[in-house]
This record gives sequence, structure tokens and C-alpha cells, in this order.
Amino acid sequence: MSTKPSASTTTETDPNPPPALLPNLPYDIGLQCIARVPRSHHPHLSLVSKQWKSLLQSPIFFSTRLNLNSTQTHFYLNFRIHCTHFKWYVLHPNPRLVFQVPQMPFDAIGSAYAVLGPKIFVIGGSIADIPSKHMWVFDARFNRWERGPNMRVGREFAAAGVVNGKVYVLGGCLVDTWARSTNWAEVFDPEIGSWATVPSPIEVRDKWMHASAVMGDRIYAMADRGGVVFDPREKLWSGVSTELDLGWRGRGAVVDGVLYCYDYLGKIRGFDEEEDKWKEVRGLEKGLPKFLCGATMANVGGRLVVVWEAKINSKETQISCAEIEVRKDDNGDLLGTIVWSAVILSVPSGSSIVHCAGVVV
Repeated sequence: MSTKPSASTTTETDPNPPPALLPNLPYDIGLQCIARVPRSHHPHLSLVSKQWKSLLQSPIFFSTRLNLNSTQTHFYLNFRIHCTHFKWYVLHPNPRLVFQVPQMPFDAIGSAYAVLGPKIFVIGGSIADIPSKHMWVFDARFNRWERGPNMRVGREFAAAGVVNGKVYVLGGCLVDTWARSTNWAEVFDPEIGSWATVPSPIEVRDKWMHASAVMGDRIYAMADRGGVVFDPREKLWSGVSTELDLGWRGRGAVVDGVLYCYDYLGKIRGFDEEEDKWKEVRGLEKGLPKFLCGATMANVGGRLVVVWEAKINSKETQISCAEIEVRKDDNGDLLGTIVWSAVILSVPSGSSIVHCAGVVV
């Protein structure tokens, strides 16, 4: 079991303490002062000195931010450009500025995605029409990609989710061999850095998964027909309810235990697991378009963020985004209030949103 590093970096017995970060202040106090500065200002801080630049890229700096509750949730987007390659962007809050992040070393179609703390896991996908075993990990703290351990089988269009600090992946592979059948579901433990098989009954092993989410520490994966629910704690498998199956359209997001997506009329609805019922989110009728062509959603710091495409001419597509505060009223109905909405980016015409996620840094 690993432990978090302490925010303190100096000791009374250290014969060579690091030089002060701020004049007339102990190193620890200077570190805590800098750690409280919003991440959007870090590029400017890195210009102060070589010492500050090195500090901003150190693990102890990020652990200090975490201990001080000074982290922020940033919105990351992945686009498929001209059906050939992918680009990642990050939207910094306050002010809302969009920056491109380093490109992933390999482009894969149909990858699964999961987020754990400051890391985005890109799992599998098809490379040259061959399902891949690869996993790439983007560490938002250091703005770089790392190669993760391979899965036991190649996958494309799998489902993924994080429960209790572990990354689970379901499906996305044929079950025509013993290896694929046995490893239809796998789990990655970041503590030990390896994948392990998750036993699954043969009746749940559909090939493709078109959507997934985590609700109540259970992984919901929607297949071509129906779907499955996996409870990692109890190691139990079950099917999804008919109500959930009929109403789940497109890529959704879970906020405060409610799964949100858009319906066939282009309106945002939420699925309450306890009531097993879909409800329209009221209060958004005038502030948002009808998402007849789809939208992608993410939980960003406890709010629902929705992003969608709007073609403006033959060369460019505008990407619009809205942050929504969602809640239940006293009657259990779902209400939404738009915090802000704006065009955040223009991409080449023909581009499409693949995935978006909130990442804590």
C-alpha cells in the first residue's frame, strides 16, 4: 500500500536545505503559497526562475496542492480530425482558454477511456484494423503521455470504468478463443502496475460496447442489445433494466448518482438509479439547442459539462460548450441551471468529438 508524500519537504536535520522559494519565508511556507496559485497561471510562474520551473513539475508540488485542497478540475476533449488522426485539448477555467496538449504517440479508433485522479487512460482501440492490447496514460500534472502495461487481449469499442482506484475494462473483443473468452473482462491496478483477469459468465460476453458509466460503484456497460452491470466489490454480474436500456442514447455522464444523456428529441434527461426512471432536466429549454446530432458530456467538478459541434462553413466546425448545475428538487424532479455557455474552439470541418472528461490537477 502506497502513501501520499507529505507536503513538508524539509527537516530540521537536513544539512543542505533547499533555497527559499520566497524571500524571508521558510521553504515549506513558500511551497504552500505557490501551490495555492490556480493552475492557469502556472506557465507564468515557470518564468520566474529555474527553481520555480522545476518545482512546478515535481511530484511534491502536486501532492502539496492535493493536501491543501487547491486542485482544480480541467475539461479535456479528444477530437478525430478528418477521420485520420486525433487531437487533445484542455479547457482551463477562469479564464476559459483552450490549449492543445501533446498528441498521443499512436492513433487508435474505438478506444475506451477512464480517468483516475490526474490521469487519463486510453485503452485499446483499432490500429490498422487490428484490435490493440496497448494502454496509453496521459498525466495531466506533467502534460505528457506514458506507455502503460498491455492488456491480455486486444480490444476495440470496449467499456471502461474506475471503481475503488482500479480501472476495469469489459468487452470489445471476440470470444472465439480461450484467451479472449477468459479475459473478456480485465482490471488494472495502478498500485502494482499490472492487469488481471475478471471472471465473467459466458452469457454477458457481448462483443461491442457503445457506452459505459459508473453509478453506485457499479460499472454499467451498454452492448448492441441490452447491457450488463458489474459490481466489483461483490463480484456480481447482472443485466441492465429495460427502462435504462430504452433511454440510454449517446455518451453520458454521472453527476451525484444520476446518469445524464440526451434523448431522441435532443433534450437532456437523467436516469435515477433508485427510481429506475428517466426524467427530463427542466430549466434548459431556452438556453441550449436540441442535440439532434448528438452531444458529449462529462462531470467536471460536480457540474454537468456538455460539448457539441456546429458546422459554420465548408472549412470549419465550431465547438460549443455549456456548464450546467444540475440538482433534484423536493419532488425528485431534475432541474438545470446554465452557469455559462460559449463557443470555445474551431476545428476543421469533418472533425468529431470522440471523448471528453474532467481531470483533477
